[in-house]
Amino acid sequence: MYNNHKVKDLDELSIILKALRSKGKKVVHSHGVFDLLHLGHIRHFEEAKSMADILVVTVTQDDHVNKGPHRPAFTHDIRAEAIAAMAAVDFVAINRWPLSVDTIKILNPDIYVKGPEYSLPDEDITGGIVSEVDTIRSIGGEFCVTGGITFSSSSLLNRHFSAFSTEVQRYLSDFRAKYSVDEVLSWMDRMSTICPLVVGEAIIDEYLFGSGIGKSTKDPVLAVLQGVIETYAGGSLAIANHLAGLCDEVKLVTQLGDTHRSEDFVRASLESNVDPVLLTKSQSPTIHKRRIVDRYSGNKLLEIYEMRDHITNGEDADILLNTLQQSLKNRDLVIVADYGHGMLTNESISMLCDKSPFLAMNVQSNAGNRGFNPVSKYSKADYVCLQEHEVQVETRQRDGDVRVQLSEVMRRIDCPRFTVTRGKSGSLHYGPKTGFVEAPALAVRVLDRVGAGDAVFAVTSLLVKLDAPWDIVALIGNVVGAQMVAQLGNSQPLNSTTLSKSITSLMK
Repeated sequence: MYNNHKVKDLDELSIILKALRSKGKKVVHSHGVFDLLHLGHIRHFEEAKSMADILVVTVTQDDHVNKGPHRPAFTHDIRAEAIAAMAAVDFVAINRWPLSVDTIKILNPDIYVKGPEYSLPDEDITGGIVSEVDTIRSIGGEFCVTGGITFSSSSLLNRHFSAFSTEVQRYLSDFRAKYSVDEVLSWMDRMSTICPLVVGEAIIDEYLFGSGIGKSTKDPVLAVLQGVIETYAGGSLAIANHLAGLCDEVKLVTQLGDTHRSEDFVRASLESNVDPVLLTKSQSPTIHKRRIVDRYSGNKLLEIYEMRDHITNGEDADILLNTLQQSLKNRDLVIVADYGHGMLTNESISMLCDKSPFLAMNVQSNAGNRGFNPVSKYSKADYVCLQEHEVQVETRQRDGDVRVQLSEVMRRIDCPRFTVTRGKSGSLHYGPKTGFVEAPALAVRVLDRVGAGDAVFAVTSLLVKLDAPWDIVALIGNVVGAQMVAQLGNSQPLNSTTLSKSITSLMK
């Protein structure tokens, strides 16, 4: 690596700086993404260096860059190398955490410096700069802000080095001309006032990472050496967690099994502002969906479902009805995630259709229900979010115009508003006032599609309840979808701060 003598591990750099300070040297520390170096950065570094003897710059690790699905444009190694090439910079390191709080404690600089856009720390939507300022002062250091001109790396990248196709760039340009950042983010602010109730099956998603070691000598199968196992909250648990990052309070009604219940894991995996009611489905395990994944390529080799998909019956069905009746009180939005694994009975579906103040619904078609879970088993709803193949299953049409197919779905269920997610083809939306609205996909990198639809369903349900314009629903929904497919399953639930920063970056 060019100038690699300047790029250090944080722990190594801590030792170096300690030795330099013992010789009376003063250290100033700057931290940021620095995705595209420009004149504003150059002047910032030069001014920062004038404040002390040694300038240290730390860059945000790729995994913690929350500027949208298309960022960072350059890897942290490339960004570190570019900064190290500057004469004003003495050392560079890659930060391990989303914020630089722990880094400040490790490096112990005399001064922590940010650019002019941080002159009012309290206006930072993440709240991160406030904690960083508190940290530098707690160790006896000083916080400073440089002056000079301000450029936006996001704006420059969006307009001159876009990762998107011409079609998507044109769509974003038209969207920016129609809406301001503040107008879009105002809908994010309003979400926190909604008190949603989530109803649906709990699913535990397991990823077993292994290495293929060859064909079995006795059978025509691939032998895999087991590696690490990662476990995440899925199904209605994931939806509740996504909503918890956007709303102040979330209620959840779900079922666990009476065998392999995993209740401790479920409770520990839910966000603190989720209030769960964990019912029981007798003679059944809690649903586990295991995926065997090739560690090297990330390709899924096999899925294993652990469940019993019989319909809830007997005393369990009575308890479910009574719980729903009580839980529907004082809720302004009911979000039903029906995965077709037997939790919801005909009686409970009728109650949800008749008693919900605003019913948002997703009825999923998956390998576990083999097409026996049509959306038309619900008589009515206020909003339905489906994947395109679920529309095809409902209409029994494998091919054809999705608008025509969706029109057929509308004749089967009394519902005025729909979203159809279409993978790489983006999304289609329908409302009685606007008709059909389309938006392109915003995903740049696809790691895993599991859970993406649930996240889109969660955020669009809130926006539709608020009666947001469909093009804003589409943009925010597709930003969420792009974020989710870039990560493993439901490893990171949504939160308003990260989502707001992604939207802000795209709008520049």
